[in-house]
Amino acid sequence: MQNIYDSTAVLQYILSLVFQPRIVHTKKKIMANVQEEWLEKAIFEGHINYIDYNKFTDPIVIGIGGFGKVLKYEWIDSELTVALKCLKVDTSIGEKIIEDFINELKLLRKVSYHPNIITFYGVTKDSNGDYNMILEYANEGTLREYLKMSFTRLQWTDKLHIAKEIAHGLLFLHENNIIHRDLHSKNILIHESKPKITDFGLSKQINETSKTSTAFGMPAFIEPQCLIKKGYKRDKRSDIYSFGVILWEISSGRPPFQTFESKIELMFHIYQGEREDPIEDTPSLYIELYKKCWDNDPANRPETRVILNTLKQLISSETLNQNDSIETLSENIKSSSSHHNNIALANSSEIASSPLYLTDTMNSNTSVQDKSALEDLRKDAREYFKQCKFLKALELFEKILKNSQHSPNDQRSASTWDLSWYGKKDLNELAEALYKNSTLTSLNLEFNYLKSEGKTLADALCKNSTLTSLNLSHNDLGSEGGKALADALCKNSTLTSLDLVSNKLGSEGGNAIADALCKNSTLTSLNLADNFFYLEEVKALANALCKNSTLTSLNLNSNKLGSEGAKALADALCKNSTLTSLILINTELGSEGGKALANALCKNSTLTSLNLWNNNLGPEGGIALADALCKNSTLKDLNLFDNELGSEGGKALADALCENFMLTSLDLEYNHLESEGGKALADALCKNSTLISLNLRMNSLGSEGGKALADALCKNTRLTSLDLSFNHLESEGGKALADALCKNTSITTLNLADNNIESEGGEILADALCKNASITILNLANNALKSEGGKAFADALCKNSTLTELNIWYNDLGLEGGKAFADALCKNSTLTSLNLKYNNLGPEVGKALADALCKNSMLTSLDLESNNLGLEGGKALANALVKNFTMTFLNLSRNNFDVTKLDINYPNLKIVH
Repeated sequence: MQNIYDSTAVLQYILSLVFQPRIVHTKKKIMANVQEEWLEKAIFEGHINYIDYNKFTDPIVIGIGGFGKVLKYEWIDSELTVALKCLKVDTSIGEKIIEDFINELKLLRKVSYHPNIITFYGVTKDSNGDYNMILEYANEGTLREYLKMSFTRLQWTDKLHIAKEIAHGLLFLHENNIIHRDLHSKNILIHESKPKITDFGLSKQINETSKTSTAFGMPAFIEPQCLIKKGYKRDKRSDIYSFGVILWEISSGRPPFQTFESKIELMFHIYQGEREDPIEDTPSLYIELYKKCWDNDPANRPETRVILNTLKQLISSETLNQNDSIETLSENIKSSSSHHNNIALANSSEIASSPLYLTDTMNSNTSVQDKSALEDLRKDAREYFKQCKFLKALELFEKILKNSQHSPNDQRSASTWDLSWYGKKDLNELAEALYKNSTLTSLNLEFNYLKSEGKTLADALCKNSTLTSLNLSHNDLGSEGGKALADALCKNSTLTSLDLVSNKLGSEGGNAIADALCKNSTLTSLNLADNFFYLEEVKALANALCKNSTLTSLNLNSNKLGSEGAKALADALCKNSTLTSLILINTELGSEGGKALANALCKNSTLTSLNLWNNNLGPEGGIALADALCKNSTLKDLNLFDNELGSEGGKALADALCENFMLTSLDLEYNHLESEGGKALADALCKNSTLISLNLRMNSLGSEGGKALADALCKNTRLTSLDLSFNHLESEGGKALADALCKNTSITTLNLADNNIESEGGEILADALCKNASITILNLANNALKSEGGKAFADALCKNSTLTELNIWYNDLGLEGGKAFADALCKNSTLTSLNLKYNNLGPEVGKALADALCKNSMLTSLDLESNNLGLEGGKALANALVKNFTMTFLNLSRNNFDVTKLDINYPNLKIVH
């Protein structure tokens, strides 16, 4: 892999000013002192993180470039794979460049938290004494490498999503006044199929002034003006040109102008206005878009936001045309029932008129005929499926899969059937289809109330050899149905997942299932929640766990286990060596049951997730589990919601967190921890290095508990999610947390709902949001923020560059607060979800928000319930939706007008009224 982490030369120079001795002139020495003071201040204030090198292990060289080696490391504390880019000094960099960089470095960190931009974590000093930038590692290489390896399996929806996400990242750079200057397919990395822009902006300023400029390294992506005009200053339109070439490469899967061996010849070719030819089957609107982007005249190139909106429109069209998906088929079935009457299937004429199917380059009659025949098969299959003629639908699906032009969606349609809520129509035919099929792997039949007729399907399972997942929840199968399925499990050799929630299996059904588990060797996941099981059935299941060697997940929610049932399961956990997840919500365990399970945790070596929600464990059960956590080395997720642990249980668990190094998620909601328990947990957070999610909702922590936790957040660098809602934090607790957010760099999700923070605390929190660079989800519902607090948070949205979801409902924002949020939406480029319900906004705010929706291109969800918008505000919002291409959810209920009378009918938009 090439060196894909060419990072900013400026940062390496500043680091050298601080840390590497050298002989310089007096003026340079003075500047070095200034930079040293600035950098030390930046590190101290958290603008640049410094991480000890001993935190990184297992180095592997992945690239060598002009600035040094790039190595892949494992970051122990964060459980992250990162890339360390060695920095070397470039003494030719001028003072003016350094000064410009100083003004922009704070912005660099904020920008790097965008999901489509490679993350910059900080710096470290390696064993050779060289400084390294710590960057996010991308596991699928560059965009060019990704297209080379994956192009044949990418559908147009995949290509469009890649293009859209790159545009999203580029818009974010441009809105933060950063110009990339060297955008090409090797400077876009792919991590978990998500594109991320790297090597941008600041480093280009350096490269273009240094002796080793690489301005012409990738001429195919460089605008003609830059190729022939000496001293030409690149701007945002330069990036747009480069992005146009990237769009073409995404459509073709190959590098542009790859036949040109001479860079000089290629540069002349581009300057003459020559471009790559469109690829066959490319959507005409997509071709039109990239041609506008690479227009010779910069003034004719579209703005980044226009590009993003166009790509979203294309995706929306393609989504509508995924007519070969079985999910659409099942939705169509639902639409004909009384339960689901609001979903319609797009017809073939709509698909035929979609821009994605009108190409400039299709010229093969054979290809058109093949596609037409395939489309006819899909249409017929959908119709048969809608009529519950499963055998005929199955026959057509198999024909479709034999067609060489079938898509991955065709494969999904044939293998995954969703028949929830469809009723008991043609159950015998469905069973026969299960006998004969060779493609179906997943079947969802929940909420069909099959009752004893479920035995028909059990018989089919005995003969089926393809199904791996079956959902029969909420079907009232009863003991007879349970016994029939148990018998099928003894004979079936493919099923791995079975959901039998709420089927009234009772004693006989439970015992039969337990017996089947002793014989079955494929099932890995079994959900038996709410089935009227008591001690006898639980003991039988516990005995089965001692013999079964495949089951990894078991759910026994809402069955009457009691303490004796818990003891039986605990004994099984000491012997079982495969179970990783056990869910025992609302099973009446009591403190004795809790203690038995705690004892099992000391011996079990496989369980990673345990949910004991609502079991009245009490302080004794809590203390026993805390002791077990000190000894257990596998559990990562523990849910103790609503167990009356009290402050004593809370303090015991806090002590355990100081010793446990495995737990990553702990739910202690509604346990009466109070301020003492809260303080103990706060102290534990200062010492614990593994917990990433903590739920302390409804624990009466008070302002003192809030302040203690705020102090902990200043020291903890691991926690990413914290829920402190309903804890009476008051204004003082809110202020303390605001101060913590200015220093904390790990929290991404924070819930402070219902804490009476009030406007003063809200204003300070809003100010903190302007400085924080990690929060993505914030809940401030019901905090009496009033208009002043609302305006403060609206102002923060104009400055914050990470927040994607904000819940600020029931805060009495009023007219002024609402208008402020409308103005903020015109400027913010990250928020995707905003909840403003119950804020008495009025019609004027409705119109202001409507205007904002015409300009905003990020928001997908907006909740405006109960805001007295009136018909005037409603009409304005309806008109705005004509111009907005991103909204998928809008709640306009209880606003003094009839939403159904407005002309709002968009397939991808859900309107609540």
